Amino acid sequence: MTPTTGVRFRIEGDLHFLLHSRHRAAAATGELHCPYDGTATLEHLVESLGIPRTEVGPLRADGRPVPPTHRPHPGALVDVAPVPRPQPLPEDAPAPPRFLLDVHLGALARRLRLVGVDTAYGTEPDAALVARADDERRILLTRDRALLHRRALWLGAHVRGSRPDDQLTDVLGRFPVPLAPWTRCPACNGLLEPVPKAEIAHRLPPGTRRTYDTFTRCTTCAHLYWPGAHHPHLTTTIASAHQALTHQNLTHRALTHQTNSP
Repeated sequence: MTPTTGVRFRIEGDLHFLLHSRHRAAAATGELHCPYDGTATLEHLVESLGIPRTEVGPLRADGRPVPPTHRPHPGALVDVAPVPRPQPLPEDAPAPPRFLLDVHLGALARRLRLVGVDTAYGTEPDAALVARADDERRILLTRDRALLHRRALWLGAHVRGSRPDDQLTDVLGRFPVPLAPWTRCPACNGLLEPVPKAEIAHRLPPGTRRTYDTFTRCTTCAHLYWPGAHHPHLTTTIASAHQALTHQNLTHRALTHQTNSP
C-alpha cells in the first residue's frame, strides 16, 4: 500500500494504548497508514484500528475539522484526538449523568456510590449489559474495549487506571458530577436515610451499640452504616474525589479562557 491508496493517521499519544498491538509501533513514529476503499467513514476507519468510537474526540482531515461520518479522499492525513475532558454529553442525556459498571469494576462502583453518584453494577452478559445501559440511559463504564465497540451502545467510556482510586479520579475528570457523600448505599446504590439508634439497636453488635450514636439505613436493602473504623479511609477517598473535580474545573476554565482569548 502506498500513501496515495490509503489514509494516513496521526493518533494522539493518549489513544495509542487502545490501538491494536500491530499498529502501535507505527503510530509512535508519527503516521499510521490504513488501507482505504473510498467508501468507509472516518468513524469506521478509526474503529478498525482498535479505538472505540466512545474514545474518539475531534477529527481533522488535511487540517480541517470533519465529522465522524466524513469520507476522506485517498492519501488524506487525518488527526485523531481523544474525547475532551470534561466530555460534552448528548442533549437528551440524564442530568446529572448516571453510570452502569461492568463486573470487573466493583471496587470503583462502591467508591462512586460513596461520593453519592448514581451507579449501577451489572454482571449480565455483554449484550444484556449494553441493552440495560441503553434502556436506563446510563453511561457504561468498562475496561473491556469489545463492549465499547458494540454498535447498539448509546454512550460509554473506557476507564483508565488499574487501581480503584485512580479509576475514580479518571471518571470524575471525564464526567464531572455533583458529589453528595454518604447519601448512597455502597452495597446496592439505594438512598440512605438517618435512622434513630433506638429503632435499630437490636440489630447492632454490642460494641457498636455502646460506641456509636449516629446511624443511616439504606432505603432499599436496609443495610446499616455508622462512622466505624473505616471512616478515616473513606473520608480520604471523598476528599480525593473533591480534589479531582476541583482540578478538572480549574483546567476546564483555563482552557476555555485560552479558547476565548483574542
